[in-house]
Amino acid sequence: MACNESNHSNESSSPEMYLIIWLAFPLSTVIILANLLIIIGIIYNRKLHNTPNYFFLSLLFADLCTGLALPFIPSMSLERHMKFSNCLILHIVPNFLLLSFLFNLVMVHYERYFCIVHPLQYSNFWVHRYIPLALLTVWILPLLYASLPAFGWNKISPNQSEDCFYKYIFPREFIYLEVYGLLIPAILAIIFMNVRVLWITRSQVKDICKLHRSVQRDEPSDKEHRMNMRYAKCVAVVSFIFIVCWVPYIVYVNVSIIALWESSTEPKTHIILSCTGIGSMAVIPVVLGFGNRQYTKPIRKGLRKLWDRCRKGNGTKDVTNVEVVLD
Repeated sequence: MACNESNHSNESSSPEMYLIIWLAFPLSTVIILANLLIIIGIIYNRKLHNTPNYFFLSLLFADLCTGLALPFIPSMSLERHMKFSNCLILHIVPNFLLLSFLFNLVMVHYERYFCIVHPLQYSNFWVHRYIPLALLTVWILPLLYASLPAFGWNKISPNQSEDCFYKYIFPREFIYLEVYGLLIPAILAIIFMNVRVLWITRSQVKDICKLHRSVQRDEPSDKEHRMNMRYAKCVAVVSFIFIVCWVPYIVYVNVSIIALWESSTEPKTHIILSCTGIGSMAVIPVVLGFGNRQYTKPIRKGLRKLWDRCRKGNGTKDVTNVEVVLD
């Protein structure tokens, strides 16, 4: 959510709008296309029609919607002239999509975390038994919270002119509650679940290595080396996702909160931070999707068929050219 002040008029916002176009639209296009490819791969692979992938599909759809809303989020820092109803929609819809993405991401991590930590109780897990209820939860709760300004929690006065600015829609208390009551706890929960899973995996790898050595009674084998390498790759991937995807978003959120206390701030700084922060966070489902070869199997098959057809077409042309030369 945008939390940056701007005291400039609509006439002076053209450079900022050009910056939004050059930064947000390419990121939005990449996020939308990547999510569409993974969604198609899951839908066309019937083996992937199970509980974990239903939640992952919901996350991909939320990420796709976040990509659609990405160009509108930086523009919240620009003061414009429009009707109050249009201003509400312009601020509430992107905020709702961003919150629903974060809720879906927490649900996906929580479902996989419970499956790993409590595998014997997973079949009785409420998320596993009541899939529609869980999916409704991660969409309805963000919608209810994001819609609070439309039900009166805003700073629009009766004599307010038709100026659209985020400070008129989102009170300071609303922003603080969203950031420190929803966003930061959700990020910390995701980090905790990832660290917990890696810790459990490390202890299991150590136990397997001990059993293997007690049976073989020799030096560490190639299997142990491969297991340790896989674990190291997992740690590297999780660290990479945190540094590249989460750190820019955390910086953006904290800078935006600090900007609430500033009397004058640079809108271009907010645009750059919002595009990079939200764009990097929206890349997380794409990284998880392309990291699973099952999700991209139909796409790889289609590209392989297209490549074979192109090669066959070029081959037939070469053969005909050779025959013409020989004649």
